[in-house]
Amino acid sequence: MASLGGAEGAVQTSEAKARGTLLRGLLDQMPLLALALLMVFSALATERFLSPMNLNNILLQASVMAIIAIGMTFVIIAGGFDLSVGSVVAFAGCVAAWVMLETNVVVGMAAGVAAGAAIGLLNGLVVTRLKVSPFITTLGTMVMVRGLTLLITDGRPVVGEYGLPDSFLEIGRGAFLGVHYLVWLPLLLFAVFGWLLHATAYGRRVFATGGNREAAYLAGIQVDRVATSAYTWCGAMAGVAGVMLASRLQSGQPTAGEFYELTAIAAVVLGGASLKGGEGKLYKSMIGVLIMVVLANSLNLMNVHSYWQRVAIGVVIVLAAAADQLRARRK
Repeated sequence: MASLGGAEGAVQTSEAKARGTLLRGLLDQMPLLALALLMVFSALATERFLSPMNLNNILLQASVMAIIAIGMTFVIIAGGFDLSVGSVVAFAGCVAAWVMLETNVVVGMAAGVAAGAAIGLLNGLVVTRLKVSPFITTLGTMVMVRGLTLLITDGRPVVGEYGLPDSFLEIGRGAFLGVHYLVWLPLLLFAVFGWLLHATAYGRRVFATGGNREAAYLAGIQVDRVATSAYTWCGAMAGVAGVMLASRLQSGQPTAGEFYELTAIAAVVLGGASLKGGEGKLYKSMIGVLIMVVLANSLNLMNVHSYWQRVAIGVVIVLAAAADQLRARRK
Protein backbone atom coordinates (compact mmCIF):
# COMPACT_ATOMS: atom_id res chain seq x y z
CA MET A 1 0.00 0.00 0.00
CA ALA A 2 2.82 2.34 0.85
CA SER A 3 4.44 1.76 -2.51
CA LEU A 4 1.08 2.31 -4.24
CA GLY A 5 0.58 5.57 -2.38
CA GLY A 6 4.10 6.63 -3.27
CA ALA A 7 3.46 5.84 -6.93
CA GLU A 8 0.23 7.87 -6.91
CA GLY A 9 2.07 10.76 -5.27
CA ALA A 10 4.79 10.61 -7.91
CA VAL A 11 2.19 10.64 -10.67
CA GLN A 12 0.45 13.66 -9.12
CA THR A 13 3.78 15.44 -8.76
CA SER A 14 4.62 14.69 -12.37
CA GLU A 15 1.22 15.98 -13.53
CA ALA A 16 1.63 19.15 -11.44
CA LYS A 17 5.04 19.75 -12.99
CA ALA A 18 3.59 19.21 -16.46
CA ARG A 19 0.79 21.69 -15.77
CA GLY A 20 3.32 24.17 -14.39
CA THR A 21 5.50 23.77 -17.49
CA LEU A 22 2.48 24.28 -19.75
CA LEU A 23 1.41 27.38 -17.83
CA ARG A 24 4.90 28.85 -17.97
CA GLY A 25 5.00 28.14 -21.70
CA LEU A 26 1.69 29.93 -22.23
CA LEU A 27 2.78 32.88 -20.13
CA ASP A 28 6.06 33.00 -22.04
CA GLN A 29 4.16 33.33 -25.33
CA MET A 30 1.57 35.82 -24.04
CA PRO A 31 3.00 38.76 -26.05
CA LEU A 32 2.70 36.80 -29.29
CA LEU A 33 -0.82 35.61 -28.40
CA ALA A 34 -1.84 39.17 -27.52
CA LEU A 35 -0.53 40.44 -30.86
CA ALA A 36 -2.38 37.70 -32.75
CA LEU A 37 -5.66 38.44 -30.96
CA LEU A 38 -5.24 42.17 -31.55
CA MET A 39 -4.66 41.62 -35.27
CA VAL A 40 -7.70 39.33 -35.56
CA PHE A 41 -9.86 41.89 -33.79
CA SER A 42 -8.53 44.70 -35.99
CA ALA A 43 -9.14 42.70 -39.16
CA LEU A 44 -12.74 42.04 -38.08
CA ALA A 45 -13.32 45.62 -36.93
CA THR A 46 -12.21 47.28 -40.16
CA GLU A 47 -11.67 45.81 -43.61
CA ARG A 48 -8.93 48.33 -44.36
CA PHE A 49 -6.61 46.81 -41.74
CA LEU A 50 -5.36 43.99 -44.00
CA SER A 51 -4.96 46.15 -47.08
CA PRO A 52 -1.38 46.17 -48.48
CA MET A 53 -1.17 49.94 -48.05
CA ASN A 54 -2.12 49.78 -44.36
CA LEU A 55 0.18 46.84 -43.60
CA ASN A 56 3.03 48.75 -45.24
CA ASN A 57 2.14 51.77 -43.12
CA ILE A 58 2.27 49.62 -39.96
CA LEU A 59 5.74 48.38 -40.88
CA LEU A 60 6.96 51.93 -41.51
CA GLN A 61 5.55 53.16 -38.20
CA ALA A 62 7.04 50.19 -36.37
CA SER A 63 10.47 50.61 -37.95
CA VAL A 64 11.40 53.77 -36.05
CA MET A 65 9.97 52.54 -32.74
CA ALA A 66 11.66 49.15 -33.15
CA ILE A 67 15.09 50.75 -33.28
CA ILE A 68 14.35 52.81 -30.16
CA ALA A 69 13.09 49.66 -28.42
CA ILE A 70 16.35 47.84 -29.21
CA GLY A 71 18.29 50.39 -27.18
CA MET A 72 15.62 50.55 -24.47
CA THR A 73 15.79 46.77 -24.06
CA PHE A 74 19.49 47.01 -23.22
CA VAL A 75 18.87 49.72 -20.62
CA ILE A 76 15.92 47.97 -18.96
CA ILE A 77 17.71 44.62 -18.78
CA ALA A 78 20.69 46.43 -17.24
CA GLY A 79 18.41 47.73 -14.49
CA GLY A 80 17.54 51.24 -15.68
CA PHE A 81 15.32 53.04 -18.14
CA ASP A 82 15.54 56.12 -20.33
CA LEU A 83 12.91 58.84 -20.58
CA SER A 84 14.99 61.02 -22.89
CA VAL A 85 14.81 58.98 -26.11
CA GLY A 86 11.91 60.97 -27.62
CA SER A 87 13.82 64.22 -27.24
CA VAL A 88 16.97 62.56 -28.56
CA VAL A 89 15.07 61.48 -31.69
CA ALA A 90 14.18 65.11 -32.42
CA PHE A 91 17.66 66.41 -31.56
CA ALA A 92 19.48 63.80 -33.66
CA GLY A 93 17.22 64.41 -36.66
CA CYS A 94 17.79 68.16 -36.51
CA VAL A 95 21.55 67.79 -36.01
CA ALA A 96 21.78 65.37 -38.94
CA ALA A 97 19.79 67.69 -41.22
CA TRP A 98 21.79 70.78 -40.26
CA VAL A 99 25.20 69.08 -40.60
CA MET A 100 24.43 67.49 -43.97
CA LEU A 101 23.29 70.85 -45.32
CA GLU A 102 26.71 72.23 -44.35
CA THR A 103 28.80 69.18 -45.39
CA ASN A 104 27.40 65.99 -46.92
CA VAL A 105 24.89 63.21 -46.24
CA VAL A 106 27.30 60.70 -44.68
CA VAL A 107 28.77 63.23 -42.24
CA GLY A 108 25.29 64.49 -41.36
CA MET A 109 23.94 61.01 -40.61
CA ALA A 110 27.03 60.15 -38.55
CA ALA A 111 26.62 63.42 -36.61
CA GLY A 112 23.00 62.59 -35.78
CA VAL A 113 23.87 59.12 -34.46
CA ALA A 114 26.90 60.50 -32.56
CA ALA A 115 24.72 63.18 -30.94
CA GLY A 116 22.35 60.49 -29.69
CA ALA A 117 25.21 58.34 -28.39
CA ALA A 118 26.72 61.34 -26.59
CA ILE A 119 23.47 62.02 -24.74
CA GLY A 120 23.19 58.34 -23.85
CA LEU A 121 26.76 58.39 -22.53
CA LEU A 122 25.93 61.47 -20.45
CA ASN A 123 22.91 59.69 -18.98
CA GLY A 124 25.01 56.65 -18.15
CA LEU A 125 27.77 58.65 -16.47
CA VAL A 126 25.34 60.65 -14.35
CA VAL A 127 23.55 57.47 -13.24
CA THR A 128 26.69 55.44 -12.50
CA ARG A 129 29.20 58.06 -11.35
CA LEU A 130 26.97 60.63 -9.63
CA LYS A 131 24.51 57.97 -8.44
CA VAL A 132 21.48 59.97 -9.55
CA SER A 133 18.40 57.80 -10.13
CA PRO A 134 17.66 56.89 -13.75
CA PHE A 135 14.22 58.52 -13.47
CA ILE A 136 15.57 61.92 -12.41
CA THR A 137 18.58 61.76 -14.74
CA THR A 138 16.68 60.93 -17.91
CA LEU A 139 13.73 63.16 -17.01
CA GLY A 140 16.21 66.03 -16.76
CA THR A 141 17.89 65.23 -20.08
CA MET A 142 14.49 64.77 -21.71
CA VAL A 143 13.55 68.36 -20.86
CA MET A 144 17.05 69.74 -21.47
CA VAL A 145 17.52 68.13 -24.89
CA ARG A 146 14.04 69.11 -26.08
CA GLY A 147 14.69 72.70 -25.01
CA LEU A 148 18.11 72.69 -26.69
CA THR A 149 16.55 71.37 -29.90
CA LEU A 150 13.97 74.15 -29.91
CA LEU A 151 16.68 76.73 -29.20
CA ILE A 152 19.03 75.74 -32.03
CA THR A 153 16.18 75.46 -34.54
CA ASP A 154 14.11 78.38 -33.24
CA GLY A 155 11.24 75.92 -33.25
CA ARG A 156 11.29 75.60 -37.06
CA PRO A 157 11.98 72.51 -39.20
CA VAL A 158 15.54 72.13 -40.50
CA VAL A 159 15.12 71.75 -44.24
CA GLY A 160 17.40 74.30 -45.93
CA GLU A 161 16.63 76.66 -48.78
CA TYR A 162 16.37 73.91 -51.39
CA GLY A 163 15.46 70.99 -49.17
CA LEU A 164 17.58 68.13 -47.89
CA PRO A 165 19.77 66.15 -50.34
CA ASP A 166 17.89 63.72 -52.59
CA SER A 167 20.23 60.88 -51.65
CA PHE A 168 19.15 61.27 -48.03
CA LEU A 169 15.45 61.53 -48.85
CA GLU A 170 15.73 58.35 -50.91
CA ILE A 171 16.38 56.43 -47.69
CA GLY A 172 12.92 57.41 -46.48
CA ARG A 173 11.05 56.66 -49.68
CA GLY A 174 13.12 54.01 -51.47
CA ALA A 175 12.66 50.24 -51.36
CA PHE A 176 14.59 47.03 -51.95
CA LEU A 177 12.74 43.91 -53.13
CA GLY A 178 9.51 45.78 -52.58
CA VAL A 179 10.31 46.52 -48.91
CA HIS A 180 11.18 50.03 -47.72
CA TYR A 181 14.76 50.72 -46.67
CA LEU A 182 13.36 51.93 -43.34
CA VAL A 183 12.06 48.41 -42.69
CA TRP A 184 15.29 46.65 -43.69
CA LEU A 185 17.40 48.71 -41.28
CA PRO A 186 15.69 47.62 -38.03
CA LEU A 187 15.81 44.01 -39.23
CA LEU A 188 19.58 44.31 -39.68
CA LEU A 189 20.05 46.03 -36.32
CA PHE A 190 17.83 43.44 -34.64
CA ALA A 191 20.07 40.66 -35.94
CA VAL A 192 23.25 42.40 -34.79
CA PHE A 193 22.05 43.47 -31.35
CA GLY A 194 20.15 40.24 -30.77
CA TRP A 195 23.44 38.38 -31.23
CA LEU A 196 25.26 40.90 -29.00
CA LEU A 197 22.70 40.61 -26.18
CA HIS A 198 21.93 36.90 -26.23
CA ALA A 199 25.06 35.21 -27.59
CA THR A 200 28.08 37.08 -26.22
CA ALA A 201 29.86 37.52 -22.90
CA TYR A 202 28.94 41.21 -22.98
CA GLY A 203 25.25 40.32 -23.16
CA ARG A 204 25.61 38.02 -20.15
CA ARG A 205 27.20 40.89 -18.25
CA VAL A 206 24.23 43.12 -19.10
CA PHE A 207 21.82 40.52 -17.70
CA ALA A 208 23.99 39.99 -14.62
CA THR A 209 24.25 43.73 -13.94
CA GLY A 210 20.49 44.15 -14.01
CA GLY A 211 19.68 40.89 -12.22
CA ASN A 212 21.91 41.34 -9.17
CA ARG A 213 24.30 44.26 -9.25
CA GLU A 214 26.23 43.34 -6.11
CA ALA A 215 26.69 39.72 -7.14
CA ALA A 216 27.82 40.83 -10.59
CA TYR A 217 30.36 43.20 -9.02
CA LEU A 218 31.68 40.46 -6.75
CA ALA A 219 31.98 38.22 -9.82
CA GLY A 220 34.39 40.73 -11.35
CA ILE A 221 31.99 42.48 -13.73
CA GLN A 222 32.56 46.22 -14.12
CA VAL A 223 28.91 47.01 -13.52
CA ASP A 224 29.20 50.78 -13.92
CA ARG A 225 30.89 50.40 -17.28
CA VAL A 226 28.28 47.88 -18.46
CA ALA A 227 25.39 50.10 -17.35
CA THR A 228 26.94 53.15 -19.02
CA SER A 229 27.39 51.21 -22.25
CA ALA A 230 23.71 50.23 -22.17
CA TYR A 231 22.67 53.88 -21.92
CA THR A 232 25.08 54.75 -24.71
CA TRP A 233 23.57 52.09 -26.98
CA CYS A 234 20.13 53.41 -26.14
CA GLY A 235 21.12 56.96 -27.09
CA ALA A 236 22.78 55.76 -30.29
CA MET A 237 19.67 53.81 -31.32
CA ALA A 238 17.52 56.89 -30.64
CA GLY A 239 19.96 58.81 -32.83
CA VAL A 240 19.54 56.28 -35.65
CA ALA A 241 15.76 56.53 -35.27
CA GLY A 242 15.97 60.33 -35.42
CA VAL A 243 17.96 60.22 -38.65
CA MET A 244 15.48 57.73 -40.13
CA LEU A 245 12.53 59.88 -39.12
CA ALA A 246 14.14 62.99 -40.61
CA SER A 247 14.56 61.14 -43.91
CA ARG A 248 10.94 60.03 -43.85
CA LEU A 249 9.63 63.50 -42.92
CA GLN A 250 12.10 65.16 -45.34
CA SER A 251 13.24 67.57 -42.63
CA GLY A 252 14.60 67.76 -39.11
CA GLN A 253 11.52 68.31 -36.93
CA PRO A 254 12.19 69.83 -33.47
CA THR A 255 8.83 68.55 -32.19
CA ALA A 256 9.32 64.96 -33.37
CA GLY A 257 9.45 62.04 -30.96
CA GLU A 258 6.82 63.14 -28.45
CA PHE A 259 5.72 60.25 -26.19
CA TYR A 260 8.17 57.91 -27.95
CA GLU A 261 9.87 57.19 -24.63
CA LEU A 262 6.66 55.95 -23.00
CA THR A 263 5.71 53.88 -26.03
CA ALA A 264 9.17 52.28 -26.15
CA ILE A 265 9.19 51.44 -22.44
CA ALA A 266 5.67 50.01 -22.67
CA ALA A 267 6.64 47.93 -25.71
CA VAL A 268 9.68 46.44 -23.96
CA VAL A 269 7.69 45.64 -20.81
CA LEU A 270 4.82 44.19 -22.86
CA GLY A 271 7.45 41.95 -24.41
CA GLY A 272 8.23 40.49 -20.99
CA ALA A 273 11.22 42.52 -19.83
CA SER A 274 11.26 43.29 -16.11
CA LEU A 275 11.46 46.89 -14.92
CA LYS A 276 13.63 45.57 -12.10
CA GLY A 277 16.24 44.44 -14.61
CA GLY A 278 17.93 41.18 -15.49
CA GLU A 279 15.16 39.79 -17.66
CA GLY A 280 14.04 40.27 -21.26
CA LYS A 281 14.37 39.10 -24.83
CA LEU A 282 14.93 41.32 -27.81
CA TYR A 283 12.53 39.53 -30.15
CA LYS A 284 9.75 39.92 -27.58
CA SER A 285 10.44 43.66 -27.42
CA MET A 286 9.81 43.72 -31.17
CA ILE A 287 6.49 41.96 -30.57
CA GLY A 288 5.69 44.62 -27.97
CA VAL A 289 6.43 47.32 -30.55
CA LEU A 290 4.02 45.71 -33.00
CA ILE A 291 1.33 45.54 -30.31
CA MET A 292 1.63 49.27 -29.65
CA VAL A 293 1.74 50.20 -33.35
CA VAL A 294 -1.14 47.89 -34.36
CA LEU A 295 -3.24 49.24 -31.47
CA ALA A 296 -2.69 52.86 -32.53
CA ASN A 297 -3.28 51.99 -36.20
CA SER A 298 -6.51 50.13 -35.44
CA LEU A 299 -7.90 52.95 -33.33
CA ASN A 300 -7.09 55.37 -36.12
CA LEU A 301 -8.82 53.20 -38.74
CA MET A 302 -11.88 52.97 -36.49
CA ASN A 303 -11.96 56.78 -36.35
CA VAL A 304 -11.44 56.86 -32.61
CA HIS A 305 -10.69 60.44 -31.55
CA SER A 306 -6.99 61.14 -30.98
CA TYR A 307 -7.69 62.09 -27.36
CA TRP A 308 -9.22 58.68 -26.70
CA GLN A 309 -6.28 57.07 -28.47
CA ARG A 310 -3.99 58.61 -25.87
CA VAL A 311 -6.25 57.30 -23.11
CA ALA A 312 -6.09 53.79 -24.60
CA ILE A 313 -2.31 53.87 -24.93
CA GLY A 314 -2.06 55.14 -21.34
CA VAL A 315 -4.17 52.20 -20.17
CA VAL A 316 -1.87 49.80 -22.03
CA ILE A 317 1.17 51.33 -20.31
CA VAL A 318 -0.44 50.87 -16.88
CA LEU A 319 -1.43 47.29 -17.74
CA ALA A 320 2.12 46.56 -18.90
CA ALA A 321 3.52 47.80 -15.58
CA ALA A 322 0.91 45.78 -13.66
CA ALA A 323 1.78 42.65 -15.64
CA ASP A 324 5.45 43.19 -14.78
CA GLN A 325 4.58 43.33 -11.08
CA LEU A 326 2.50 40.14 -11.33
CA ARG A 327 5.39 38.32 -13.02
CA ALA A 328 7.73 39.48 -10.25
CA ARG A 329 5.33 38.23 -7.52
CA ARG A 330 5.06 34.78 -9.10
CA LYS A 331 8.81 34.45 -8.88
